[in-house]
Amino acid sequence: MSYMWNEFNIKTFPAETIVYRDGVFCPELSTLTNDPINDTFDLPVHIIYIGEIAGKNDLNINVGTENQKVVLSVNIKNKKPAFLNIFIKNAGKNSEISGTVLIDNHSELTYDCVAHHLDKNTGILIKNKLIGRKNSNSKLSGIAIIDKDCENCNSDVGFVAMVEQDAKIDFMPAQRISSVPISAEHSASIYKPTDAQILYLRQAGLGTIEIDNVLKDAFLQD
Repeated sequence: MSYMWNEFNIKTFPAETIVYRDGVFCPELSTLTNDPINDTFDLPVHIIYIGEIAGKNDLNINVGTENQKVVLSVNIKNKKPAFLNIFIKNAGKNSEISGTVLIDNHSELTYDCVAHHLDKNTGILIKNKLIGRKNSNSKLSGIAIIDKDCENCNSDVGFVAMVEQDAKIDFMPAQRISSVPISAEHSASIYKPTDAQILYLRQAGLGTIEIDNVLKDAFLQD
């Protein structure tokens, strides 16, 4: 298991785990099944989705219990056309789902993230980061939904992308809010390294390819 963590740079911590590799559920690496989370655990639940994908891929995250913390770690790439749909439903009062989706797109990618609040005092906080490789095409959409009578929710679905030459990207963010939240953020932006950053790395003796790799790694890892 440690090989997987090192290979995909996933930060681990004491948790119940639900692990997918290359879009396939891995029961041998998981302490829980991929069924809805309807029990409250003493530890956080860590959902890990890693590897290479192609074709249609769905990840469903359903929380129906109170006071449960869920952490999502997605780190994937695609070299062939791929669809990734992440459907998140939080119906657990005082439960929070948070995490980061890292995508390295080398081809055609359609990604949709749905964050649906179904009870009061629920949290869904998802940061989406994408690198669009040369000549790739990325379509990123996301919607945050807060139902009626679901006050005091925390909702944040953000998108940021770093794109190479001739890469195409479309953002389609949306919100549907029917109750007053504590916060409801939604963002989409393109990251571009500054001339000062590039100059600093050149002065440190890095070549063009090395600079490119350092900047991409910094973008993904903050």
